[in-house]
Amino acid sequence: MSNQGVWYLDHLDVPWEQVYTAEPLAGIDDTAQQKLVLGGEVCMWGETADTSDVQQTIWPRAAAAAERMWSQLEAISAQDLETTVLARLHYFRCLLNHRGIAAAPVTNFYARRPPIGPGSCFVQ
Repeated sequence: MSNQGVWYLDHLDVPWEQVYTAEPLAGIDDTAQQKLVLGGEVCMWGETADTSDVQQTIWPRAAAAAERMWSQLEAISAQDLETTVLARLHYFRCLLNHRGIAAAPVTNFYARRPPIGPGSCFVQ
């Protein structure tokens, strides 16, 4: 399953909140059919990225999709995304940066914009 409108990471103007709150089973109304869904995917097409910017284009939005895939709909809450999920994504981005993976700041509106000003990878 892949949500073309949200989980296609070449859509650079889709922020992490929309990736995270997208319902993987949307459009599948039959519960028997929903049980057949084994997983999901995020897609990255080459029209908007190449080897010089693919990492910052996909991370950390791919991490938001991954967490959403293993979280039940009831477990996510729009009112506490800023205090729960955002902190985890900031930390994950920092870990990626420390490991040499050029993950973009989590709160960018566009996927590849660099951090504004000096500071740790937690301050975005």
